[in-house]
Amino acid sequence: MNINQAIEKFNMLPEALKAEAADFIEFLFTKAKKRVKEKEPISGYGLWKGKIEMSPDFDEPLEDFNEYI
Repeated sequence: MNINQAIEKFNMLPEALKAEAADFIEFLFTKAKKRVKEKEPISGYGLWKGKIEMSPDFDEPLEDFNEYI
């Protein structure tokens, strides 16, 4: 069905059903906007601040490599 056929069928509906169809179209737009927002990547400086904690000895050499140092 192309857009012209859809418009013709919409125009043939009784007024009560036209209102219902318009409500459904608004619902679909809202649903589509929600999907777009969910797929948007979240990025930025400081995004992980406070969520990841590193041990105080993170930069210290590992004991396994002592013989190579």
